[in-house]
Amino acid sequence: MTRDPVLCLASASPRRRDLLASIGVAVDVRPVDIDETPRPSEPADDYVVRLAREKALAGAGLSPLPTLGSDTAVVRDGEILGKPAGRDQALAMLRSLSGRGHEVLTGVAVTGPAGVLSACVTTRVFMRELEEAELAAYWATGEPADKAGGYAIQGLAAVFVEHIEGSHSAVVGLPLFETAALLARQGVPLWHTA
Repeated sequence: MTRDPVLCLASASPRRRDLLASIGVAVDVRPVDIDETPRPSEPADDYVVRLAREKALAGAGLSPLPTLGSDTAVVRDGEILGKPAGRDQALAMLRSLSGRGHEVLTGVAVTGPAGVLSACVTTRVFMRELEEAELAAYWATGEPADKAGGYAIQGLAAVFVEHIEGSHSAVVGLPLFETAALLARQGVPLWHTA
């Protein structure tokens, strides 16, 4: 059964679309292009919330529906690790995450009748020790090229992750518990309220 869209998703991310579909939210996908450069000395939580809000507001201009924007950052020792510029940077990022914990912060914002509502979720991710050969093999798959921090927990890199403390869906790209609460406050129906 196909439902009409009840939310504009200001993102081209298939992972975010799939996560929203998993809680019964049909979306109208309207990707937006904003400058994602961190501001000088901007804390990571402020950064992801700012980008989520900017994306939601930009998307709201493209659709009459409530609009969701989101951004995820991998943070190691306070440093935001973006998408790697190439193989060398990706492998350096993964080496720096090997055998230790780091944070994944995801900001989400939703426009609607209640204004712009936002939340930030921090999840601790712990990776096992990674070997050079598997790092090279992982890069060769193509998966790390467009991923923050150079890995995708929902993909092949799942075997690198010993455990997490917090929201798995937030590491994938959208914290579903917090997102559902924001959507409810904006009157967006979920699977059980359709």
